[in-house]
Amino acid sequence: MELVMDVRKKFGDFQLDAGFSLAGDHVGIFGESGSGKSTLVGMLAGLIPPDDGEIRLDGETLFSSRDRIALPPERRRIAMVFQHASLFPHLDVEANLMYGFRRCEKANRRITLAPLVSVLKLDGLLKRGVNKLSGGERQRVALGRAILSNPRLLLMDEPLSALDDSLKYQIMHYLKSASEEFGIPYLFISHSLLEIRLMTSRVLAVGGGRVLRQATPEEVARERMGQSQVGYINLLPAELVRRIDGLYQYRWGSQGLFISAGTENPSAMFELSSRDIILFKKHPEAISARNLLQCRVSEIFPSGNKVGVEMSCGGMPLVAEVVRPAAEELDIRAGSEIYAVVKASSFRRLG
Repeated sequence: MELVMDVRKKFGDFQLDAGFSLAGDHVGIFGESGSGKSTLVGMLAGLIPPDDGEIRLDGETLFSSRDRIALPPERRRIAMVFQHASLFPHLDVEANLMYGFRRCEKANRRITLAPLVSVLKLDGLLKRGVNKLSGGERQRVALGRAILSNPRLLLMDEPLSALDDSLKYQIMHYLKSASEEFGIPYLFISHSLLEIRLMTSRVLAVGGGRVLRQATPEEVARERMGQSQVGYINLLPAELVRRIDGLYQYRWGSQGLFISAGTENPSAMFELSSRDIILFKKHPEAISARNLLQCRVSEIFPSGNKVGVEMSCGGMPLVAEVVRPAAEELDIRAGSEIYAVVKASSFRRLG
């Protein structure tokens, strides 16, 4: 997917003036509420007319004030998934799914019902009324309806914000699986940096009606570490080994982790704040924390009045943060060996 936008739009006191060019299959648009994210994607979808400018998708002009081109939404082949599923209440699940398919030109109908139902695990729900679905089921149906319209681009505008955490990370799996299975690129719009990191490989940061920069999600996360109340969030995929003495033991890279908030599932994803990691220059004599990780410093980077410390621990990356005096006293530098200590209760399971 290659997208070029140079557009302007004024709503009362709010002015959006955005110009950018981006490429990729899993791209995020990140910014706080009111930053202009939804206005931007609304103009791309054809739901909001720009005051002036130009929009091109994969070389095709969708809008040009100069050339007086404004393709209607139905001709852009762009599907949207919103925060709320907005399913048709008088139709069952199957009829909702097929709504977009029946309005898609026959020449573009490469995705059909059966494989979609399989990927999104909608078997057994097809004849059910949508008012009898759970929140997660409704969002999967909304995603399926969008995909069955056989779009060339999928826009997802805060599709997870109405879900609780346990459902949120289940739906992420379905979103990514469907995109990969059917080869549909997407723009994922969110104010949650964690969602952006889990769902995208490139991000457009938006603020005050303007594009602030393009970067990787990792770069944005590191830049915001010093400003965030929770610091940098490490994402740790781990494999269950056993349950022992009220704790769950996991394999993470070549090292083990002891975690309180574990699960019997064979694999899980955990988050860990950079502020919950204590660093030691030498092996501590005795500690109450259950996790003592031997690491090597990969790099250090500034983060406000603190220092970010990226380490390789058993082949896995881990980021901690310390105040500058502590970094100087510990003589933390790239290549030095260091010990990271983490309480078993500091990990939070995702999903």
